[in-house]
Order: sequence, then C-alpha cells, then structure tokens
Amino acid sequence: MDREPGEPYPPIEPYDHGMLDVGDGNLVHWEVCGNPDGKPALVVHGGPGSGCGPRARRNFDPDRYRVVLFDQRNCGRSTPHASDPAADMRHNTTGHLLADMERLRTHLGIDKWLLFGGSWGSTLILAYAERHPDRVSEIVIPSVTTTRRSEIDWLYRGAGQIFPEAWARFRAGAPTDDPDPDTPGLLTAYARLTESPDPAVRARATADWCAWEDAVLSQEPHGSPDPYSGRPPAARQAFVRICAHYFSHGAWLEEGALLRDAGQLAGIPGVLIHGRHDLSGPLGTAWDLAAAWPDARLVVVEDAGHKGSATMRRELLAALDAFAAPGTGPRRIR
Repeated sequence: MDREPGEPYPPIEPYDHGMLDVGDGNLVHWEVCGNPDGKPALVVHGGPGSGCGPRARRNFDPDRYRVVLFDQRNCGRSTPHASDPAADMRHNTTGHLLADMERLRTHLGIDKWLLFGGSWGSTLILAYAERHPDRVSEIVIPSVTTTRRSEIDWLYRGAGQIFPEAWARFRAGAPTDDPDPDTPGLLTAYARLTESPDPAVRARATADWCAWEDAVLSQEPHGSPDPYSGRPPAARQAFVRICAHYFSHGAWLEEGALLRDAGQLAGIPGVLIHGRHDLSGPLGTAWDLAAAWPDARLVVVEDAGHKGSATMRRELLAALDAFAAPGTGPRRIR
C-alpha cells in the first residue's frame, strides 16, 4: 500500500454493520471494516460517551486487520441517545458495557481480539481484559487512565490549581447546598442538571462542563482548541450527561482495582503510549500500570498531551502494525 510511514491508512467504509440488542431497551451500533479474514481488533472509544468516529478506522492496515468499532450505550449511533432526557441511564454502567463487548464478540464469531483505545477507553479495555484475559490477544493504549477516584478528583478539582479561573467558573456552574462540596458531590450536582426537563438548564450545564474540559487541555500545542465545546450539540450533551453519570459513581469500580489486578494481564502483550504533557490524565497512572503489567511497554511521547501529536500517532501506528505482523493473524471460533 502506497503510504508514508507514520501516516494514517486511507479512509475506508464498513463492509458490515448493525444494531445489537443488549437488553433494557438499548441497541448498540457496531460496524466492521478492513479484511474479513484479517486479525480481529476492537476499537474502544473514550469519553465515556464520545462515540466512535471514522478516523479510528484509519489506524489499522485494512489488508491485515478485521476492525470492529462500536458506540457504547446511549452515545454515537446507539439508541436511545443520552441527549434525550427520556433516555434511562440506570442501565448504563461499566458492568453493562463489559457485557456488551462480550455479546458483540460472540455475535461476530470472534475468539480473540486486539483491543485499542485511550482515555476512558483504556479503563474499559483494562476492565474487560482483566475479566476476560483469554479473549484478548494484544492491547494498544494511547493516553492511559484507570478512572480511580483520585484521577477523577485530579481532573475535576486538582487541575484547578493550574486553571483557577476556569475551575471557579466550573464550580459555579453547579450550585449545591454545600459551600465546598467534594468532587463526587460536584459531579453529582452536574449529573442532576443534565437530567433536567428544562433544555436551557441542560444546555448551560453542558457548556460549563465542556468549557472546563477545554481549559484543562488549553496549553497543549496540538489538536483543536475546543475539543469538547466544538462537538455537535447532541453529541456534546450526551458526552456530558454520560461523563457526569459515570464519574459521580466512580465508574462503579473499586478504587485501584485495575492496577491491583494488572497481574491478570500476564501473557498479553501491551503498548502504552502517553504524552508527557497530559494534564487531564498525568503520566503517573501509565507509569504505575507499566510497572504492574509484566508484558507492557511504556512509550512516553515528549511533545504530546491528551490530544496527541504526530509523534504519538507514529507510535500507535507502529504498535498496531507490529501486532499485525505474520504469526499474529486471525483467531476465530471453530
């Protein structure tokens, strides 16, 4: 294929897609592209609630990979959509998403697959792989998080030490009876606002949340200046509603469990790629995970933050290309 090293693969379209009924009135959108006989790989998007876009397809050699993408519950093309206040969020938890991934694997007849994704996607990948290590061939993660409460507290409070003006506006956007609520209390207040029947209240909470997320990434030299505020309105509302829902509950994960149980990943090759300047998810989490996971290699990218860089893209493409090499080919249910 005529392509410069480090450049994404050409755009491709899915050859198969559908809506998977996962119960409780939820339909999860999925698609498959690349080579039907290629090495299976699953793209696990971030957020939570960001949805999966076509750019993710271009990280994989379409001649060697069978690439599966899906929109997690209530976002992207999955239904019902979280931008609709009538959508019931009670059936959207980390446990539900892990079950959805297994149901999708079985539906597509895949025995093992490579897992790829960053930010919140990395948390979901780690939780899945620790629960189902026999179903995972390799893992590639750009921008590592484990969604510990300490990480949530940093993102929605601690980083306010660097951006005090922006954090004050974020804090003021969700008034509570407590003059100094803890981070879960503040995020719970935002979650209530995103459930409001008043569209103006929901829109204001969404704008305030996205303004804070943008501020945390504002010092990074690469990427869009408004990676959250610049999303389409429905996608923005779903993202904030789902984020507030998950983070106010600590993502329904026992604190530190993903690092504690990283030994379950033994035998699964992994590449962790993290930007030195990532303020939303500082490097320490990736460092701790690499120390706890015996088969992981950590690549620190000096010119990148959470939004990535050309250097980070080259590293993740190189990792995916290496895992697609002969000898790591398709594994299907017999």
